[in-house]
Formats: sequence, C-alpha cells, structure tokens
Amino acid sequence: MRTLNFFERRKILKKVNYLDLVPVRLMEYELLENGRIDILLPRFRNKVWKRALQPRWKGEHIRIHFDVIGSAIWQQIDGRLNVHEICNQLQAAYPEQLNPPEETEKRVTQFLSLLYRERYISFREIMREKNPAGGN
Repeated sequence: MRTLNFFERRKILKKVNYLDLVPVRLMEYELLENGRIDILLPRFRNKVWKRALQPRWKGEHIRIHFDVIGSAIWQQIDGRLNVHEICNQLQAAYPEQLNPPEETEKRVTQFLSLLYRERYISFREIMREKNPAGGN
C-alpha cells in the first residue's frame, strides 16, 4: 500500500463535499476520568531511534489534551459516521455551546481539518483510494 502525496489527497478531497466525508482515527487515545480525551502521539516511530533516543523518564507518548467539544468530536469518529452526522449529534448534545447549526459545521470542519493536517485522522474516501482492492 503506497502513501498518497499532498496533491493526490487534495485532489480527492476537492471532489467531495466535506460534510459527506467519513473520518477515521489514526492515533491511539486515552479516555480520562473527567470524560476528556488525550491523544497519544508516539515520540518516535522508528524502532531504532526509539531505543537510542527516547528518554526513559518521559514515556513513549506525547499527550495532546482535548477540551470537552474536541473530546466529543473525537469520540464520534468511528469510521461509520460522516461529518454531517457528527455535527448533528454534537448539536443535540451541546445545544447551548454550539449554536447555530452553521457555526457547528464550521467549527467541526475546522477541527477535523486540523486533525487531518496533523495526521491524527484520515478519511475513509482517501484510504479507499490508497488501497482500492481491499477498501472498506
């Protein structure tokens, strides 16, 4: 399975409506007691560098903390719901914080774009294009 470059991914994303995309998690995470999410970003991906350079006292992951809304969005990313469905569920769960619906869509799409740019998530449509024979 080959990796698509930036221009190939952008070409795929330009063809579809962002609200129709289905996000998929690429990073491990931890659900904290307060209901918030910490993304666990590996310090090193290469095993040789990991053994040689990783300080033992810091752990093998960098923790990225999400707020309440970010945690709720992350928990909705399951590889089945599209962005529009995630927005609807968030609007129902947090009506006082996410009002009006257009603002919810804008906020969620900006957050998902950030997660995608940092490679914490991908979209099923891009993954299908990367591996057309064995796609979901």
